[in-house]
Amino acid sequence: MSILVTGGAGYIGSQFVHALLDAGHDDVVVVDNLSTGTREAIPAKTDFFIADVGHRDRMAEIISRHSVDTVAHFAGSIIVPESVADPLKYYGNNTSQSRNLIEVAVAAGVRHFVFSSTAAVYGHCGSEPISEASPVSPVSPYGWSKLMSEQMLRDVGQAHDMRYAILRYFNVAGADPLGRTGQRNPNATHLIKKALLAATGQSDGLVVFGTDYETADGTAVRDYIHVSDLASAHVDAVRYLRGGGPSQVLNCGYGVGSSVLDVIKTVKRVSGLDFPVEYSGRRPGDVCSVIAEASSLRRILKWTPKRDRLEDIVADALSWQRGEVLAHRAEAQDGLGVSAA
Repeated sequence: MSILVTGGAGYIGSQFVHALLDAGHDDVVVVDNLSTGTREAIPAKTDFFIADVGHRDRMAEIISRHSVDTVAHFAGSIIVPESVADPLKYYGNNTSQSRNLIEVAVAAGVRHFVFSSTAAVYGHCGSEPISEASPVSPVSPYGWSKLMSEQMLRDVGQAHDMRYAILRYFNVAGADPLGRTGQRNPNATHLIKKALLAATGQSDGLVVFGTDYETADGTAVRDYIHVSDLASAHVDAVRYLRGGGPSQVLNCGYGVGSSVLDVIKTVKRVSGLDFPVEYSGRRPGDVCSVIAEASSLRRILKWTPKRDRLEDIVADALSWQRGEVLAHRAEAQDGLGVSAA
């Protein structure tokens, strides 16, 4: 039986693929349309198919050919302000495509489904830390698109023999500690990525959106989780479901909040580099503070994080970013016919 990873060429999906292989799984199949992911992010020994996850016939063929019993669904769009400007893109990529994939999975007899969700389903929660029992009321089409997919899985789980683990991510950051994969997209909107682009001279500086939030320093507060710890939570979720565990909705975070200014100070301290910072108004869809109550993740999945300090997250992301800088320089030199030696 095989594990199908959709969006496995992306930032989080590729880290999960590496984590599966590290855990001894040799039955991994990856599907990605490469709209934002890259082929280089996928380990060579995995079966890889370029496809849209919403294409029923193609996905049915892949699932059948590889005897897939578990789907881990990462594919989708994730930028909150973009979802406000282009909501139909998000309801298409995140909700409609997920609906098609779930339909194919049910028809093929897939037993286990791990879904990449988000803390954006909570919206302006009003109390912290946020538990899985907190009210859900998204403030962006991105959050709604994910919540709708969650509801589909709940209904399908009631109607069919499929158990699921819905993992609600808080803020994902960092890179593989072994340097195999990281945040490759130079247009990423993640704060730590953008701060490191500024620190390494790949952008002109960093813009802070919102300085009038009701927080200690006026900037938004988030619970950052290392991408490798998040990937290990998904591996634990696969093991849990295959072991007969009932369906779960679980927050993925550390329960520690860091403000935008905290992150900037940490990036400057860890990198030893300074960069200009500008201040602007709030962005549509952003919320004040989001911190996880994630004890259920540890208790139910027996999950233990290994890189849960902000300094660790920044250091691994910085190492990856410096490697990206060197790679870009080498490509530029090759293009000019200049030897790097």
